[in-house]
Amino acid sequence: MSFRNEFELFLRARYPLIYVPTYEEERVEAAIRQEAQNQGNRAVYTWDFVDGYQGNPNDAGFGRRNPLQALEFVEKLPASAAAVFILRDFHRFLEDVSVSRKLRNLGKLLKSQPKNLVLLSPRIAIPEDLSEVLTVLEFPLPSAAEIKVEIERLLGATGQSLGAKLIDELVRSCQGLSMERIRRVLARAIATHGELLPEDVDLVLEEKRQTIRQTQILDFYPTTEKISDIGGLDNLKDWLLRRGGSFTEKARAYGLPYPRGLLLVGIQGTGKSLIAKAIAHHWHLPLLRLDVGRLFAGLVGESESRTRQMVQVAEALAPCILWIDEIDKAFAGIGSKGDAGTTSRVFGTFITWLAEKTSPVFVVATANDIQSLPPEMLRKGRFDEIFFVGLPSQEERLEIFNVHLSRLRSHNLKSYDLNRLAYETPDFSGAEIEQTLIEAMHIGFSQNRDFTTDDILEAASQIIPLARTAQEQIQFLQDWASAGKARLASKHSSLSCRIQQQLQ
Repeated sequence: MSFRNEFELFLRARYPLIYVPTYEEERVEAAIRQEAQNQGNRAVYTWDFVDGYQGNPNDAGFGRRNPLQALEFVEKLPASAAAVFILRDFHRFLEDVSVSRKLRNLGKLLKSQPKNLVLLSPRIAIPEDLSEVLTVLEFPLPSAAEIKVEIERLLGATGQSLGAKLIDELVRSCQGLSMERIRRVLARAIATHGELLPEDVDLVLEEKRQTIRQTQILDFYPTTEKISDIGGLDNLKDWLLRRGGSFTEKARAYGLPYPRGLLLVGIQGTGKSLIAKAIAHHWHLPLLRLDVGRLFAGLVGESESRTRQMVQVAEALAPCILWIDEIDKAFAGIGSKGDAGTTSRVFGTFITWLAEKTSPVFVVATANDIQSLPPEMLRKGRFDEIFFVGLPSQEERLEIFNVHLSRLRSHNLKSYDLNRLAYETPDFSGAEIEQTLIEAMHIGFSQNRDFTTDDILEAASQIIPLARTAQEQIQFLQDWASAGKARLASKHSSLSCRIQQQLQ
């Protein structure tokens, strides 16, 4: 249900106290005024702390710097007078005992009158004693249709016309921004060139990065990694390539739902994070990284509010990739943490969204310690698939060496013995192979020459791979995967070969 429809229902049902968390005062007030007009042309009164009530000359300035007086004004109107009162930034006064008591009294009084109080706030901050009388109504960020109307309005004002494809690209890049930010960045583009150009999409993306940074919850990641930069993992690559067109309208017409996401479980350094970046690049979707630790805040209720904000921003930016690195650390030991149940509530909100979301937000979560993950996370329906990313086989190590050396020394790649390197580095992960090459480059650079195969092997001899220092943990993961709890990301890993032998 849209905001307008829900607000109209609240007016007719005589919900006395409505709380709207939004940064978009101008846009939400326009929507409220339009709906008030539709409901028998109700009067609309707007108050803020600095200027008091505005609009009506007889009441101008009433309640200035006095939130209690602003509430008393509601009782001055005749009981039969239909009206909507918009109170800006009113969350700042809710802890005041007189304001809180007055709101509860008005909540009882206005049930029998055609009056509604709308409290506007940039965030949800409701004291416990008001939780039963205030009804929260979310105001979404602009939809694609609203953004398109605004872009076409700006184009009309400049006398410019753009192709449908560029307009759609601009609309998609603007999704996730407030209307005020959209107007600002497009006005900046027009002021720079006198018109909108295809390269202005980059300006919009920079504004989007700024917005996401200000949430202090999500990070906007630029992606340059490609699927071809990943050595091995053929099963996972095939799975991803088959779903490359799943976000298109053609897929919707075919009847396909949006892909939900992936849980990548495996050993550290095997390329799980690289996969998230490569998916975003290959599918041409923005990559958002969620640090789950940032969801948790000191104030009661703020962690849940941040979780809702994260969901709202991610869905507004959809289609996108939401990357959650090391999710096992964030939700380890739920129930045993002394945080008054905050972790459990955040986790509950998060997995409920995972299971019920219909927006094209593709979640890529990575985990190293499967034992730390709550069982609910592994239940079917949260993710499309759970993949196990194990240590690379000799064949895959050859591919990984080839990928890195092609990037580092493409001009003399043939001078390196890739087969020997792959054979001499058993139990090495992709990250350890990369570190080996960096160490070999230091050896060559310190002697004022290029590094060689022998330098790489010398560097490898000095590295003790994680597979040897964390044998028990890795053995547990391999046993868990071989029991059929997850699909294998690789066709040729040592684990897949072992499973094939067992089946035979």
